[in-house]
Amino acid sequence: MSERLDLYKCNVCGNLVEVILPGVGELVCCGEPMEFLEAKKQDSEYGEKHVPVFSATDEKGDEVRVGAELHPMTNEHYIQFIETISADKARAEIQYFSPSDEPIMLIKDKLGIKSARAFCNIHGLWSGEQD
Repeated sequence: MSERLDLYKCNVCGNLVEVILPGVGELVCCGEPMEFLEAKKQDSEYGEKHVPVFSATDEKGDEVRVGAELHPMTNEHYIQFIETISADKARAEIQYFSPSDEPIMLIKDKLGIKSARAFCNIHGLWSGEQD
């Protein structure tokens, strides 16, 4: 059974689906069961460029940056979105990115935000926790 905010990917067409209201049925796309995406949390293999990192800045307030060293953003390899999620999963906010953007999301309302996840078009789903 799926849970709220679970992500599933179709390995045929590439659709990515987020569960808004969970049910008991199997998620299917293109006639095939969709793959549940488990977020990775450690990134030593790729040089610490995928895990979302929470930080405070003097100028803009709090933000989530993708990577201890900012993830590269090229047409071939980029972060497609960052999503912040509250501890109780009652609140989520998503920001989409283009290859020309920096993978940084400003946090407008940090009430209850516990984690963030980011999706790289090549290396998949990554998550990070707020300290």
